[in-house]
Amino acid sequence: MAQTPGDDRPLSLADLTAWFAQGGKAPEDFRVGAEHEKFVFRTLDHSPVPYEGEAGIRALLEGLTRFGWAGVFEENASRGETLIGLSRGLANVSLEPGGQFELSGAPLRTMHDICEETGQHLEEVKAVAGELGLGFLGLGFTPLWRRDEIPIMPKGRYKIMRDYMPKVGGQGLDMMFRTCTVQANLDFADEADMVAKFRVSLALQPIATALFANSPFTEGKPNGFLSARANVWTDTDPDRTGMLNFVFEDGFGFEAYARYALDVPMYFIKREGRYIDVAGRSFRDFIDGSLTEAPGERATIKDWVDHTSTIFPEVRLKQYLEMRGADAGPWSRLCGLPALWAGILYDPAAQAAAWDLCKGWTREDRARLRGDAARLGLKATVAGRPVKDVAADMLAIAHQGLKRRDRLSAGMVDETNYLAELEEIAETGVTAAERLLELYHGAWEGDASRVFETFAY
Repeated sequence: MAQTPGDDRPLSLADLTAWFAQGGKAPEDFRVGAEHEKFVFRTLDHSPVPYEGEAGIRALLEGLTRFGWAGVFEENASRGETLIGLSRGLANVSLEPGGQFELSGAPLRTMHDICEETGQHLEEVKAVAGELGLGFLGLGFTPLWRRDEIPIMPKGRYKIMRDYMPKVGGQGLDMMFRTCTVQANLDFADEADMVAKFRVSLALQPIATALFANSPFTEGKPNGFLSARANVWTDTDPDRTGMLNFVFEDGFGFEAYARYALDVPMYFIKREGRYIDVAGRSFRDFIDGSLTEAPGERATIKDWVDHTSTIFPEVRLKQYLEMRGADAGPWSRLCGLPALWAGILYDPAAQAAAWDLCKGWTREDRARLRGDAARLGLKATVAGRPVKDVAADMLAIAHQGLKRRDRLSAGMVDETNYLAELEEIAETGVTAAERLLELYHGAWEGDASRVFETFAY
């Protein structure tokens, strides 16, 4: 029997497992959610933007309320009630630790709907930002700023994470303050469907990393990677990141993922609007009511939902699957990631064909590919094949999947056009990061700051 509101019975493994299973939907009800982050900068000098001030992040959030966004507030001990995000319908705007501005879109039926939502959001933020002297940049890693130059956003959970990250990895603070990503969220029908989708998307996630690689600079210089963002994730926190080898083992399902999540150390619990630092502690102890930081408090399903949102593998299970392995990029490519994964995962023939691409890869192949994709992009190899060829096959499979979906726009155009930029990248084998490096060594004459003028939204 699942725990219900007001029930003080301790949570069981069955309760935790059931929460994931409740995400199952009929295929006709499948939707896609798209998320993207972007750096906010001052157009005058390309500097990062603090929260406070007449032209700060808070002013940007407040300005967006003219478009029907409602404020999301958090009680802050030193600031009082603090504006930390916005909501409109099922969509949200939120702040990452260093002020990266994120749209978490509503679950939508077609790529056309997603691109309309994305375009509307970017037009709105540009209108407000233009009045404030601010701009937006879509890259996987900030090209200029040192970590100590980046203002800290006033969200309670971020202080806890900021204190904990250096204890468990070398680049966790860079992940928090200097990276931006684009993400796609997709549904599953039942446990078997979740398992199949999890396996193919997790195995192929580094191919998406290579296709979207767009972060070759750190503090104004080439950093040796095509996706510095992806490299950061290899040294953030091994307890909560990575390729999750158990997903490919016999018997994997909702319960196996719940057991994994149980063993990921916690960051915080939230009570009466206040974050309590329990970083490193066990969720099992929380279930038992034995956290010394919160005497007598027992975990609820809401706490479980919060905890699962602090786990960061390359693909993450909630009541849907999150594809997390791609650098942020230009406006024109933001719809490419959800289109790629919808084409593969929402068409049975495409999903089977995609699994054929990667089902023979070993644990070692997948681990090596994750690192090589960050460094070499499409010039890497996996199981003896060039990643460029795997990416081309993956896109061809997605293209056919979208064609068979036959979701047409008002102009009677299908969804395959959203793959066009990715198909060009795969065909040429040249990533966006390599194009940036060509400019840096050529027309930009070693001045990486030119990216703010050439590639701002």
